[in-house]
This record gives sequence, C-alpha cells and structure tokens, in this order.
Amino acid sequence: MDISSNQVSLNPKLNIRNPKSTIMDAACINYKETGYFSQAVIDYLDDKQELRSFYNQRPDIAGFAAVIKNRKTIGNRQLLADILIKQYSRMLESSGLKVSPTGGDLEGAIELLKSPNTYTITTGHQLNIFAGPLYFIYKIVTAIKLARQLKEAFPDKDFVPVYWMASEDHDFAEINYTNIGGKKVHWWYEASGATGRINPDTMRQALNQYKGVLGMEHHAPELAEIVETAYTKYDKLADATRYMVNALFGQYGLVIIDADDHQLKQQFAGIMEQDIIEQNSFSNITATNEQLEKAGVHIQVNPREINFFYLVDGLRERIVFEDDLYKVLNTEISFSKEELQKEINTYPERFSPNVVMRPLYQEYILPNIAYVGGGAEVVYWLELKSTFDHYKVDFPILILRNSGLIIPKQTASKIKRMELGPGELFKSTDAIKSAWVTKQSKFELSLRGEWSEMQHIFEKIKLRSSKIDPTLARSTSAVEARLEHAVNNLEKKLVKAEKRNYHTHLEQIDHIKCDLFPKDSLQERSENFGLFYVKWGQGFIDELIRNFEPLDFKFTVLTE
Repeated sequence: MDISSNQVSLNPKLNIRNPKSTIMDAACINYKETGYFSQAVIDYLDDKQELRSFYNQRPDIAGFAAVIKNRKTIGNRQLLADILIKQYSRMLESSGLKVSPTGGDLEGAIELLKSPNTYTITTGHQLNIFAGPLYFIYKIVTAIKLARQLKEAFPDKDFVPVYWMASEDHDFAEINYTNIGGKKVHWWYEASGATGRINPDTMRQALNQYKGVLGMEHHAPELAEIVETAYTKYDKLADATRYMVNALFGQYGLVIIDADDHQLKQQFAGIMEQDIIEQNSFSNITATNEQLEKAGVHIQVNPREINFFYLVDGLRERIVFEDDLYKVLNTEISFSKEELQKEINTYPERFSPNVVMRPLYQEYILPNIAYVGGGAEVVYWLELKSTFDHYKVDFPILILRNSGLIIPKQTASKIKRMELGPGELFKSTDAIKSAWVTKQSKFELSLRGEWSEMQHIFEKIKLRSSKIDPTLARSTSAVEARLEHAVNNLEKKLVKAEKRNYHTHLEQIDHIKCDLFPKDSLQERSENFGLFYVKWGQGFIDELIRNFEPLDFKFTVLTE
C-alpha cells in the first residue's frame, strides 16, 4: 500500500543536529586485549603470513588504491539505480529524507551509483526487529564513516555506504526479539519462508512493549514514531526495516538494497545455474577450508553440494540432487536438469543463495570494494576467495566492523571512584577485584618475592642432591612444584581475606560488570540502541560516526 506524507513524516528534531557537539569521550584499546575476539580475527588484523592467500588486499588506504585500480567486475549500474528507485518509491513519494553524501535528495545519491567513479562500501545484516543488538547499528556506522574517509583519500571518486538487507534469510528465531533495558521484547509468531516477505501486522504486542520501555521522555516520542510507522504502515518486514534504517541513517548517505528481486537475480542467473549443476563452490570452499584448518582457523561455515534454496512465498527450502533430479526438500517439487535450467532462466528470483553464495551475488551486482562485517563474518569470508577466483569476480577488502562499549554517566562515576582504566573493564570480575584489592591494600599480598627466594634455595638443593644421586634432581623438582602450588594457593587466600575487608567497594565492581557486560557478554551483542537514542537522539548516531575509526581496528570505549 502507498503511504501518505502525514504517515511517514518524522519529527523535525531528527534533522536538527550540531555535528560539532560532543556527548561522549572515547578511549581505544586493542581487540586482542578485550579477550572477546578469535585468534583468526587477531591474526588477520596483524597481517599474519598464513592468512594472506585467503584474501585480496589489506584493509588500508594502499589496499583500497589497488582495489580501485584493478576492479574489473562491475554490475549493471543503470539497472541497479532503477531497481533502487523502484524499491524506495513509496518513501520517495512521501518522506523526502536527505540521504546523499553531498546533501542532495535520495535520487541524487542513487544517481551517483551510475558513475564509473563511484564505489560502494557494503555491510549486511538480518532484519532484526527494532534493529536488534547494538552491533546492527555499529555495522552501518562503520560503513558510513569508511565511505567518508575514502572520499577524503580519493577525492576524484565517490563512495556510497550500502546496507544489504538479508531479506531472504529464513531463520525467524534469530530476528524476532530484542533486548532493551533488561527486558526481552519478543514477536510471537509462527513464520515460514523468507523473513523479508513476512507481514509485520502481528507485531502490535511487541511494538507496544518496545514503546513502553522507551517511555515518554527526551527523544522517546521520535523513536516511537519511527517504529510505529515502520511496523504498521508496511506489509513486508523488508520495507519496514528499510523505513526504520533510512529514518536513522538516510541523512548520512546510506543506501539500502533488497536483493530479493527478479532483475537482480537475472544478472546472476548464469552463475546460479552453473554452480547448482557443477557444484563449484562446494569443491572450492571445501579445499579452502582444509587449508584454513591447517593454518589453525576455526571454520565458520561449511558448504553444501548445492548452495541455493528454492524460494516462493511462505517457502525457502534447500535444493538437493538425488536420483538424477534436483529436489526441493520437504516438498514434492523436483526438476530435471533441463527443467531446472528453464526455471532459473524464467524465474531467477525463486533461487536464493545461502550464506556462502550470497557474498558472490552481492559482489556481482554491486560496484563494491569493501565489506564490513563482524569477526565471524570476516573469518567466513576468508573461506570464499577461491570461489570468487573461479567465477572471476573481484574479492572486496574485508573490514572488521567497529565495536563499542557505551558507559552511561552513572556507571562512569562508579568506574572513576574505583580508579579503573578502560582496558581493565574487559577482564573477568574476579581478576578485576583481585587486582584492585592488591593495589589498594596496605599489606603486601603478593608472594612472588618470597617464591623467588625459595627458587634460589631449590636450585642449591638440586645441585647438592644431584651430586649424591642424579635421579634425586627430579624428586627435588617435584617437591618444588608442589610447594609452588601451595604458595599460589596461599597467595589467593591472602587476597580473598583482604577482599572481605573491601566487600562494599567490591560490590561496585559487580554492578559495573553487570551494567556493561550483560550475561558476561559484550554489550553490543545484547543491548538494543533504543534507550541510548532516547537519551541522546540523533546525536547518538553522530557520536558513533565521530568516534569510530574503521581503519584503526581498535575497540572504542565511549564514556558519557
């Protein structure tokens, strides 16, 4: 249905911003120091030799210069622009939101994509309701900031940040809830098929619950209006998500694409047919995964013989090859080779790439030079380069999205009183407490000095005993090991005893960890952006863009 202008117009305050205002202070620490990122990600960022054959260029300005110079596969730019205009049509008729990096309207931003000097910086994510956890927001902010930085580095080029909606994903259980302010908002609904095609008309209970958590103060009415419009005025979750994301990020130049489209799939039909029949991605990725495992990388995804689903309304099921037929699991649908080829040629939109083929589809239809993803995404993209090489499609630069920890004023006051540094916050609660007590205590709680003296004594004992009987040296070492264990336990008891004397202070550490690391996980993996937006409005997005540095690869701690 069409949306009239009074239904989509946003509170004007959304666009009244002072980009120079400062809400938060930023401190950065190395990803490795957080303890929350895999060794494979750390190795990629550290440019370890063992991983270099699994990607194209390094994520730095020199790498981008090389990618821009050598980029060969570019999709049909005119078709891409036409499809984007079609997908945005309802919003174009009513919203009038500014999205162009140069301050123009939406048509102007899309017009840039027609130019051979324009490239996209893409991130993708599922259609989580209410934008899911914070990292949904962080991905998009990273893409926006990187596009700006590349424009500064290459002023004769243009760079458009793109959010690729995973509208064909069928895992509804991963997107039908969000956590906000300690409450889980859940969309109770039995869904099937592609999530982007689901009608959100059954979301009223979840919508009311979410708005109830937002309250009525500060910027809550603005965000409430956005989500109300998104989930009540559109009949597809993909369109609802587009509206919400555009309301938050359109003014920063973000373009949103839904690749569940007949014409876009038509461009990719030749590769779809070839890969389903020849199973090239399966053989290539399987071989790559064996090499990655030898390099010590934990494999994120494993390919199937056929890496496509059959997609129609209410259905997205795997295609398998059995008994000389291409069958759609859990249905009576099957095709001979000739029938499959005809079906792909006539209805390419009915073939949906899975997690290992979606990246190839993305790079085939977009003028893309970088993909922004989380740690697990970066690692699974390392599995894919051989398939890109096989189909002669350019491999993008892999950018680890920015990660952030937001510390509200009240929690920041506790941290200041406890004299804790940003890096200390990522340690375990017990480690923080032990270090704090050791630092604060008027007693010497460490027995390292005493143990060092004991080690000198044992060296003398070993020397003397070995002269009497060489085999006694091993016995002495065993005694030394047992004593070291006993000394370590005694040191722990000293710290534990002193902790009791600081019980009240140490409770503050429990509160800090609980506030910032829900269920001992990163804040960004659980908490929704909503309450931060209520507090700061669009200034929250401004601050993220101001403080995130995509090519520095540091974890950003933001303190109010």
